[in-house]
Amino acid sequence: MALKILVSAGEASGDLYASELVLALRARLPEADFFGCTGPRMRAAGVRQVVDSARLSVVGLVEVVAHIPRIYGEFRKLVSAAEANRPDLAILTDSPDFHLRLARKLHWLKIPVVYLIAPQVWAWREGRLAQMKQNIDRLLCIFPFEEKYFRKNGVNADYIGHPLTRVVRPKLSKEVFFQKHSINPERPLVTMLPGSRVGEVSRHLPALLEAARRIERESSASIVLATPADFLNRAGASFFRERFGGASIQVLEGETWDSIAHASVALAASGTVTIEAAILGTPIVTFYRVTGLSWLMGKFLVRVPYYSMVNLVAERKVVPELMQQDMTGDRLAAAAMALLNDPAACGVMRKDLAEVVARLSTRENPMDRAADLTAEFLLKDRTHVL
Repeated sequence: MALKILVSAGEASGDLYASELVLALRARLPEADFFGCTGPRMRAAGVRQVVDSARLSVVGLVEVVAHIPRIYGEFRKLVSAAEANRPDLAILTDSPDFHLRLARKLHWLKIPVVYLIAPQVWAWREGRLAQMKQNIDRLLCIFPFEEKYFRKNGVNADYIGHPLTRVVRPKLSKEVFFQKHSINPERPLVTMLPGSRVGEVSRHLPALLEAARRIERESSASIVLATPADFLNRAGASFFRERFGGASIQVLEGETWDSIAHASVALAASGTVTIEAAILGTPIVTFYRVTGLSWLMGKFLVRVPYYSMVNLVAERKVVPELMQQDMTGDRLAAAAMALLNDPAACGVMRKDLAEVVARLSTRENPMDRAADLTAEFLLKDRTHVL
């Protein structure tokens, strides 16, 4: 009987990681049937869609409240698919608010769970450790300090390395990229990365547009705003038209890595994209903004010295962090201009970013390691059941 594997990812980065793991598992388990909560990359990898991951993508302790009925409906749909199909294994990727609840339900159904991309309970909400220990059979970690932390707390964890170190590459040369988008190669390029979710982009755009206007006034830089593929369709074209007005900014969909790799400086929403910029060696300024209430609540829960993963991995401040009230157009522009006008500072940052990448890199391909651990666990568990 063919193996059935439920796979679920809740946002763009999780969709990328899960799709890479599915492809690696297909090489080991060619007859396996994959289904679940998918994004475009997972669908391209042949995972049958039960739920579209775009319908789960919300950030913020307060912001999520208005979306709970829709998210719960998708949750029930996925649980029903698990009950009907009885998968041999579930692979849950990131998005802990959704997936830790799903893991508990799957545990009740006696479906083993492999969790890819550990919830950051070492930073906040440490109370989740008890349910992780009970409901997750194998945890695959992408940051080097996580394995020791989770094993110390009774969670069966393995460090696999960071998958992005093997996959993040530009597709086009700088010359071809600039020609494609009619960007003047004699001028510096500033790339703005507002996030992958419509809500966070909406919160970040006003300050980014203000920063863009100042950068244009004070430098010769060209400016692009990079979004995930199909973002305009999800957000609505009017979303950008109303906000951009006469701003001379190109919006590029689905070309994030090229947009970062060929930029002189990137302004990046704190998250996975900062690791991508580090791998591509581009100096960055990080930022993030949530609602005031979410920020106030989060301040009492977060226990780490930095918000950016780049700085956390480096264990020191490598890149500027402009969070919440510090995220203003003037401060974003000033930080970008400081880098544009100081090649030596850019050189130091590139060296520091290379150190971060070295810490995240492993000799074995992380997805091969993840696939080996998953297949080993799956076949061992299935043999035991049989």
